Amino acid sequence: MSNILIIKHGSLGDIAQASGAIQDICENHLDDNIYILTTKPYLDLLKKFPNIKDVILDKRLSRFNIFYLYILMKHIKKLNLSKVYDLQNSSRTNFYRKILFPKAENNIWSSSITSLPKNTKKEEFDKISVLKRFEHQLKNTGLITKHTLYPNFDWACVDISKIKKNFNLEKYILLFPFCSPHLVLKKWPYYNNLIKLIFNKFGNKYQIVTAPGPNEIADAKNFNANIILNNNKALNISELGSLIKSSSFVVANDTGPAHMAAHLGVKGLTLFGQHTTAQKVSIERENFKAIQVNDLNKLSAEKVFQRMNENLN
Repeated sequence: MSNILIIKHGSLGDIAQASGAIQDICENHLDDNIYILTTKPYLDLLKKFPNIKDVILDKRLSRFNIFYLYILMKHIKKLNLSKVYDLQNSSRTNFYRKILFPKAENNIWSSSITSLPKNTKKEEFDKISVLKRFEHQLKNTGLITKHTLYPNFDWACVDISKIKKNFNLEKYILLFPFCSPHLVLKKWPYYNNLIKLIFNKFGNKYQIVTAPGPNEIADAKNFNANIILNNNKALNISELGSLIKSSSFVVANDTGPAHMAAHLGVKGLTLFGQHTTAQKVSIERENFKAIQVNDLNKLSAEKVFQRMNENLN
């Protein structure tokens, strides 16, 4: 029995995307102990993942914090790892590789760098869709990949029957009109117009709801939608996953909840400006689609509603 480490720091959407790759790693190492190195927001979430021995916290303090770096590396070295799967593929995790396994090749440290296709630069490789990059990385290290291209985030869900009862949730359309303050170019500005179109078409057939994060509750009051909270606090990731899973339809900006929805198999739409492409982030699924435009300010509520109406029934 060997000890295997997976590195996945985040973000939320990235965790949802990596679910298939993590599942494939676990299924290829059924007789081994699997550990995951992650950050604080995803510590409890990843403890729910089946077949994981333990989850290790990386505070991601400065690389110049020698004391912290020493403690973390010492803890990891004690595991006597036989293999590391770096699914974060960042400059930080490559820095860890140079400390832990300075001469390691793909048979010991699997990453986008150690598994680059021949005569391909990392900058070019990173233009490929994220799930295909994961698939290449894992196949290149000898794994059988059944789930990498088809992530399933159902493992993260919990029972929210009490929350649904409190808000009388049966049929509902779930909106995520939020984005990080420093990524306002991802924010579509016409959610209230869309809500009006939904109400005019369907009346009270669907509740219109939203589920803000801890820093989005005040912003949520600007939308004509019921705000779903748990004891006046934002839902945790697992509760949010269950709320998404039970929805009739999701409309979202390109944020973590959109990626959760895509990999929970629900019907929905995500709205993309020119910040990236839906193809590159592998968000389109059988039920979950994207609208891609150059300028989100020029994407009308009528166009979004038309696409939504076509896919809702």
